[in-house]
Amino acid sequence: MNKILVTGGAGFIGGNFVNYMTNKYPNYSIYNLDSLTYAGDLTKHKSIEDKPNYKFINMDITDSNSIFSLFETEKFDYVVHFAAESHVDKSIEDPSIFVKTNVMGTNVLLEASVKNSITKFIHVSTDEVYGELDFDPQTFFTEETPLNPNSPYSASKASSDMLVKAYHETYGLPINITRCSNNYGPFHFPEKLIPLTISRVINKEKVPVYGNGENVRDWLHVEDHCSAIDLVLHNGVDGEVYNVGGHNEKTNIEVVRTIIRTLNANDNLIEFVQDRLGHDKRYAINPDKLMKLGWEPKYNFDTGIKQTINWYISNKDWWKNIKTGEYRNYIL
Repeated sequence: MNKILVTGGAGFIGGNFVNYMTNKYPNYSIYNLDSLTYAGDLTKHKSIEDKPNYKFINMDITDSNSIFSLFETEKFDYVVHFAAESHVDKSIEDPSIFVKTNVMGTNVLLEASVKNSITKFIHVSTDEVYGELDFDPQTFFTEETPLNPNSPYSASKASSDMLVKAYHETYGLPINITRCSNNYGPFHFPEKLIPLTISRVINKEKVPVYGNGENVRDWLHVEDHCSAIDLVLHNGVDGEVYNVGGHNEKTNIEVVRTIIRTLNANDNLIEFVQDRLGHDKRYAINPDKLMKLGWEPKYNFDTGIKQTINWYISNKDWWKNIKTGEYRNYIL
């Protein structure tokens, strides 16, 4: 039986991955490790918490003594590392938290993985480490694009990427790095653009949009991201980087107006606000390398955003509890 440690499994992408893997592989033991910061939410795992192949561990990846003890006790086969501070605005306010978790925490996990001969370490990163692209629709990030981060968040992720690569080259740790475009889908914490817009439009509240809303992002449904990591975990070539993107480029204002139209609301809910510091113009990923490995996305943006909006309509209690903080009271 494969024992897989998923760090950050109470977050958005990690949480969806935990659900995906626990249900798809009943013969795998899935360990969900999370320190339950403000964005950590265990209510998303209600449907699997009683399954025999699922276990939650409340632990901080920067706590080296606890992490080393856990690895020695449980003898994990694989590590899939999502745990990270990820909100760009918060990284601008206090970069030190991002350095501690994203860089130092990753280093602790790498040390424990080397000492315990982990079969493979999957490091889940972001396209933001590449910096920004111009608006030329023919230009894309590839795995060979030099790292050029522009925010404290993306700089901390680029640093952790380089640490993972160094542990592979220096110590022979089997690794893969995945770099994804912007994710969306069920259980997305409502501070991010799509869930924030959906919840505010439903509540008939103003929707803030940075600058003129013309910044471009490549959107990836979280279920497609989970299937990509699953493929890399099982079939990824040791030491390789794989970009995960859906060729679903949209400006921020397009995304907001699509949600408003779908919910039969009016554009007067849009409120343009002062632009974010260092706001990258455009991200876009070429996923050809991953597709040659056998990956194919299930959703395009039109089908994915409709599925996501319908999920938020059907699960109002979940995101309302998130907004009120009630989810913090949920304990296994």
